Amino acid sequence: MATHHDEEVLGKAYDARLMRRLLTYLRPYRGQVAIALGAIVAHSALELAPPYLTKVVIDDYIPARDLSGLWLIAVLYLSSLVTTFGLEYLQTWTLQMAGQRIMFDMRMQVYGHLQRLDLKFYDRNPVGRLMTRVTTDVDVLNELFTGGVVSVFGDVFTLLGIMGVLIWMNWRLALVAFCVLPLIVVITQWFRRHVRESYRTVRTWIARINAFLQERITGTSTVQLFRREARDYADFVDIDRAHRDANVQSIFYYAVFYPAIELVSALAASLILWVGGGWVMQDVLTLGSLVAFLQYAQRFFRPISDMSEKFNILQGAMASSERIFALLDTPVEIESPKGGASGVPSLGHIRFEHVTFAYVEGEPVLKDVSFEVRPGQRVALVGATGSGKTTIISLLLRFYDVQEGRITVDGVDIREMDLPVLRALFGLVLQDVHLSTGTIAENVRLGRLEITDAAVRRAVDAVHASTFIDALPRGLETPVAERGATLSVGQKQLLSLARALAFDPLVLVLDEATSSVDTDTELLIRDALGVVMRGRTTIAIAHRLSTIQDMDCIVVLHKGQIRESGTHRELLAAHGIYHRLYQLQVRDRAGESGDPVVAGQAGAAGDSVAVE
Repeated sequence: MATHHDEEVLGKAYDARLMRRLLTYLRPYRGQVAIALGAIVAHSALELAPPYLTKVVIDDYIPARDLSGLWLIAVLYLSSLVTTFGLEYLQTWTLQMAGQRIMFDMRMQVYGHLQRLDLKFYDRNPVGRLMTRVTTDVDVLNELFTGGVVSVFGDVFTLLGIMGVLIWMNWRLALVAFCVLPLIVVITQWFRRHVRESYRTVRTWIARINAFLQERITGTSTVQLFRREARDYADFVDIDRAHRDANVQSIFYYAVFYPAIELVSALAASLILWVGGGWVMQDVLTLGSLVAFLQYAQRFFRPISDMSEKFNILQGAMASSERIFALLDTPVEIESPKGGASGVPSLGHIRFEHVTFAYVEGEPVLKDVSFEVRPGQRVALVGATGSGKTTIISLLLRFYDVQEGRITVDGVDIREMDLPVLRALFGLVLQDVHLSTGTIAENVRLGRLEITDAAVRRAVDAVHASTFIDALPRGLETPVAERGATLSVGQKQLLSLARALAFDPLVLVLDEATSSVDTDTELLIRDALGVVMRGRTTIAIAHRLSTIQDMDCIVVLHKGQIRESGTHRELLAAHGIYHRLYQLQVRDRAGESGDPVVAGQAGAAGDSVAVE
């Protein structure tokens, strides 16, 4: 799996293929872009006017003592500045609005694609990296659209316009001004080469800081329990210091580049004053032209600095776009078929027919698994860790696709069913319950507005969740903290059962629903399970065999194969894998209790099992 080092590897500073693809996001807003581009070109053209107006004043109106002419030039000068302000406002507003809309479109496209990707993709991609795609990388591209790809035309037009005016005014003095351009090229290339590496280093250390903080904050309880605060603090000091030093190095290049550009600009002005001043004294050049040349020279070097800064925006955008497009180009392997099966299954008759599946090629987790769950039947899946129980559930919900065999619901292969139709058949109660920020009622209905407040109340009452909900300050409207941090494991399980009951699924799927809770809460959950399972096809995964003894059928998995199946009494009488698991759990409970009476009962139970 790639690390955060791979995250910050930069590709080419400019990639025409990526740029063409990025420009497609401008198409829906080409009207706004055209307005911004027009404002930029007009703004650049108007910036050429003030120096030339200054030349006219010095050469024509001041020597002639023409006050009316001076008044006219002053009005034109002020008008050009006001118009420039208006054009800059129009350009900034239009580009920023277009950039925000493009950011919205891109984020929705990325998030929509993330929703469609299968679990295999999430197995190999860290969540933090995917969040970076939706947030930071999209922000970087927004900088490209608002401050780079369009406004760079203004810099280019300004440079070309100034060069054209200087050549038109006096081509020989223009050559004097342009003789410093080789120095500009050398300085700019030095800056780009070094700042590119500096940019990569800074981003790498930022990634390390994020990774370190995410890991340590998530595991705060472990850090404090094992008294690692001082050591982790020292580790963070090293990472943070490296990040600071990388930024200082980056600042060095900027601190050299901009003064160097100013120095070259001053050198150009000195040459213009030296050569042009001599020509003025020889009446070869007018004083107004010399002043205009100086003003144009100052304006000439400003876009060069801006374009060098935009180089950073460009290379960051290329790296971000490459990562975003790599995500968007990730194929969706599990989709609804075109022209899939019509109708909605109404019985809940499930069949696994010779199913084989492997997460890693050549290492099958399930091998030729076949079993049947009839409508209304309650079936339990048991077995050691890694035997394939949870994989069966994941395949049934089509989080993954089988490699061999097939799974049917009411005789229809699930690969031929629309995914929303298929998954709407199931109510899933997991060991690790996911709760979102919002109220308790919102976590029960999960956005389904057709589930009324009365239906929510009936669901929580039925599963005994009202016992703790009514004790909360605002009852069902009590806010839930992030990940349900203010609720106990048992309380979250009861809410999960209430959610399943409120959605009224055809098939109920339970994955270790009573694990990690105390005995009293387990009794509440087991009673609630009886309510939720009533009249429904049910598939339950359990490690505690005491919770599934009344199931209609128990399927025993071992190393990806079905080794036994039957009722609790039938499996005990067979003296196979289930019998051994049951004996171990009975003895474990007896040992934990430390009560000789319980131990004696366990031994008696073992004897009775042996007799059976």
